[in-house]
Amino acid sequence: MNTVGIICEYNPLHLGHRKQIDTIRSVHGEETCVVCLMSGNYVQRGAPAILDKSLRAKAAVLSGADLVLELPVTYALSSAEGFAAGGVEILSGFCDFLCFGAETDDAEALLKLTRALLSGSFPTLLRRELDTGKSFPAARQAALEAMHLEGALLTSPNNILAVEYCKAILSKGCAMKPMPILRGGNYHDLKADLENPSATSIRSLMHEGRYWKSYVPGSAAEVFEHAPLHSLKAGERAILARLRTMTDAEFEVLPYGSEGLWRKFMHNCRACATLEEIQEATKSKRYTRTRLDRMMLCAFLGLTAEDLAAPVPYTRVLAFNDRGRQVLKDARNHGIFLNAGESGEGAYWEQEVRIGDLYGLFAVDAPEAPGVEARRRVYCHKER
Repeated sequence: MNTVGIICEYNPLHLGHRKQIDTIRSVHGEETCVVCLMSGNYVQRGAPAILDKSLRAKAAVLSGADLVLELPVTYALSSAEGFAAGGVEILSGFCDFLCFGAETDDAEALLKLTRALLSGSFPTLLRRELDTGKSFPAARQAALEAMHLEGALLTSPNNILAVEYCKAILSKGCAMKPMPILRGGNYHDLKADLENPSATSIRSLMHEGRYWKSYVPGSAAEVFEHAPLHSLKAGERAILARLRTMTDAEFEVLPYGSEGLWRKFMHNCRACATLEEIQEATKSKRYTRTRLDRMMLCAFLGLTAEDLAAPVPYTRVLAFNDRGRQVLKDARNHGIFLNAGESGEGAYWEQEVRIGDLYGLFAVDAPEAPGVEARRRVYCHKER
């Protein structure tokens, strides 16, 4: 039996995600175990997840996944490189393949591009392009083109992450093999599409109170139907209160604040009225909005650059079925896994609890009470 990993957010889970799970089984067989390593209550674009992680994990198992683990928040809020590296580190010990959607399903083309990024000549070429004032994505593409490679592959969001997955696999020398599948549609499409729905469009429908159920699996729709929604906007004043009371020293140690960006961000936090005004005043051709959104969320959550770089002592188990339970037994030989609601210890556990409590401030209808992490339980699905 093959075990295939997926690093995901399911924000929210939709028909395209179930299609990916179905594709895995059509390629590797019905007995394949699908392991989802899912971002918790905060996602990589620098925002709270629209639905609580326990509900999203339950929906994943009901939609075909066998085991859902939580991608630790310090990995989830990292750059694409850190997000991918953290996920591969957790899954590589017990998964045979890593499956991901991309704008190409040519694994060899992605691996060739990845080897170029890891070559000795690439850093020099990249630095040359960065020194001209280009943003990192533009500089990376230009450096690859100087090596006579197809840098255009890295202009698509899923391909960028796909290459980071391949980079992590090659860098770690792990046996896990990349399994790209062609992702249709537009990752950021604002218009819902039944064939290739985007999570962005479904979030919009949910927040606007419009009909969204036809874009998600029926079993997931039942889980999500009456669940509290969360948004960055709902927590804006809480974030602003944090930003306005931070010291210079706290701004200086934020993630993504290198090259003096933290100073510009700090100045705008003390001069602008809203989050949008702060980010618009801070962004530039060199510094992307997503980077700034992650820095802003890390500031609110109290996460420093050192926190994001620190090793994670354990991985949370959120949901499984009988097949997933068996794979989890093997996984425990390759890492430390704690059940949802099980207490950890030390600074990381305290950080996890604090960050979990802050998620309730993003609830759209009314703030949610703290203490949810201690009350959380693993969802165990029993086959009938």
